[in-house]
Amino acid sequence: MNYHRHIIYLRALVVLCLSVAPWRCGSAYQIGVGRADCTGPPVEIHFMGYANIKQVGRGLHLRQFARAFVVEDENHTRIAFVSVDVGMMGYGVKRDVVKRLQARYGNIYTADNVVISGTHTHGGPGGFLMHLLYDISILGFVPQTFEALVQGCYLSIKRATDNMVEGKIFLSRATILNVNINRSPTSYLRNPEEERAQFEHDVDKELTQLRFVDADSNLIGAFNWYAVHATSMNNTNKLVTSDNMGYAALLLEKEYNTNKVPGKGKFIAAFCSSNLGDASPNIMGPRCSLSGNDCDLLTSKCPAKEGECFASGPGRDMFESTEIIATRLAEGALRLLNENSQETTSREIIGELSFIHQFIDMPNYNGTTYNPLQRKLDRIRGCQPAMGYSFAAGTTDGPGSFSFEQGTVSDNAMWNAVRDFIVAPTQEDISCHAPKPILLATGRATFPYEWQPKIVSAQLLKIGDLIFAAVPGEFTTMAGRRLRNKISAVAVATGGKDTEVIIAGLSNIYSSYITTPEEYQAQRYEAASTIFGPNTHTIYMDVFEQLTKSMIRGERLFPGPSPPYMNDRMLSMNTGVIFDGHPIGKDFGHVKLQPRKAYQINETVKVTFIAGNPRNNLFHEKTYFAVERKINEERWKVAYTDASWETKFIWERVHLILGFSDIHIHWTIGPNTLPGEYRIRHFGNYKYILGGIFPYEGISNSFIVTED
Repeated sequence: MNYHRHIIYLRALVVLCLSVAPWRCGSAYQIGVGRADCTGPPVEIHFMGYANIKQVGRGLHLRQFARAFVVEDENHTRIAFVSVDVGMMGYGVKRDVVKRLQARYGNIYTADNVVISGTHTHGGPGGFLMHLLYDISILGFVPQTFEALVQGCYLSIKRATDNMVEGKIFLSRATILNVNINRSPTSYLRNPEEERAQFEHDVDKELTQLRFVDADSNLIGAFNWYAVHATSMNNTNKLVTSDNMGYAALLLEKEYNTNKVPGKGKFIAAFCSSNLGDASPNIMGPRCSLSGNDCDLLTSKCPAKEGECFASGPGRDMFESTEIIATRLAEGALRLLNENSQETTSREIIGELSFIHQFIDMPNYNGTTYNPLQRKLDRIRGCQPAMGYSFAAGTTDGPGSFSFEQGTVSDNAMWNAVRDFIVAPTQEDISCHAPKPILLATGRATFPYEWQPKIVSAQLLKIGDLIFAAVPGEFTTMAGRRLRNKISAVAVATGGKDTEVIIAGLSNIYSSYITTPEEYQAQRYEAASTIFGPNTHTIYMDVFEQLTKSMIRGERLFPGPSPPYMNDRMLSMNTGVIFDGHPIGKDFGHVKLQPRKAYQINETVKVTFIAGNPRNNLFHEKTYFAVERKINEERWKVAYTDASWETKFIWERVHLILGFSDIHIHWTIGPNTLPGEYRIRHFGNYKYILGGIFPYEGISNSFIVTED
């Protein structure tokens, strides 16, 4: 009798638990992960990141991918997060991604529950942000780049949705050293000593990982957040690349997607941006390029005849530096995925989902903040967007032009005249931004459309006791730490539960940098690029405090003013492909340079084909070429593609008038390459002078790879 009563009692508890709080009973989420190719045009388009007019694409090293996870709880609340190999996210891209999702799924996905975050690679084609200042070095809007990003992000969420299964989510953290340094250490030292004493390093060195497993404990995905710029590839690079974060993802995916080429396989790994504003991967530090001496710490300048102040990575060149940094990140993430590792501290995330989003009119924001020194409330307001003099100085990752120096707090009559010729700031602007001397009054410029955003996106996603803060720019190390602490403290005060916070950087819309008020006074590059003035970070602290309270209480907020629709106003000086030509008697795909008959490990195979313009077809989910290994007399197997680290292609315009071009394919034979017979096959499309785009392919002679 007691036994039956015990069973009835247990059943009642289970029913009660499932009806009131199913997530507390260990009930699994519905989870899905997805990946999609979003590579933009690899040639003839300027790259976004360094604002270097000379950095025009000439080929491809690593493809760009969008990687997504989708989670749904027992209440059918759903969130989606995308990490995409791109410099940052533009609002127009996110808006069109959501539009396509809603055309397929209705209102399951909205701007409120979808976050799209850029990894911050500086090696991708630009022209997608729809604000003049960010697109002007790209020569304007590039529809092909924009469409590649929209479709890639959409497909990644679609595939994650289609792949949803019952599963669990685990959170773990690990410290990874020798990956990042602070590139503005003197600015960091402006923060209060007692605050800095709470942290061992002047950059965040903790990798945070979400591990996704299905109901059978099979690993399906791992998303990792780490604060480092994706600038191991410097501003001389002209090959499309996902840089250190993208390659780290490929390395981790390779561990679980055995015998798959990059970008294929069920397991999805992503390395996502965080508060990376002052975190550089060039860990050897800045040096004068000609003398090798240290640069000036405050201005990042070198004496005359000693060259530019340039920071370098741990490798012999930028490719090796990228590989080293990516490998350290991937190995750190892999240690966390290894259940037997003594360094891991993993716990399951349980609890309901929630989300909240609001658009903020930054220049018109008025609020208050508590001043602990004077023990009173101070009024705060935003400024019209503006860039300071030190913005033009660039950073030690990519120095700027002319004679501008970091740390500049005084103006110059000549540059003020140039500024005023474009558009002059008001006296109120000058006062609002002080001590920043204004070089570009971008908030006052309206021709031909907005130069920088005035309305930004602020968003939170919540999975159990984990909150993602999607921020619309590059928070510096301490700015991010303060925001994490604020959100966590507010969550505890409002909901009574300890909460962990992840900063998801460069999300939804791009508004440059966000420094602390103390760092702002130094006016190095990051501060000069804090576009809404000295109260920018304080405003975000206020905004995210209100968002956190409202989300936990289940309150609905006024959505805020939407950013302006500017698609129909975009201008571009980029021309499309006019036509492709080839020499008489030599068709597209003809091999101009054949490989040698034999190669050894660590040698590089080079093959040249007569080609069409790669912009004729971006070959999403495909490849411009394949390195094939002979299996038998009738079968060749793809061993490497254009997404492989070991390969790259360089496109060359041979004759502008006649439209001739070549594609040079390089394959460096790695130590794990199987010996055997290989060949290289090139796929392309050419544009006929009388109209139409047509496919072609070419195949090289075969060659032998030997072990020695």
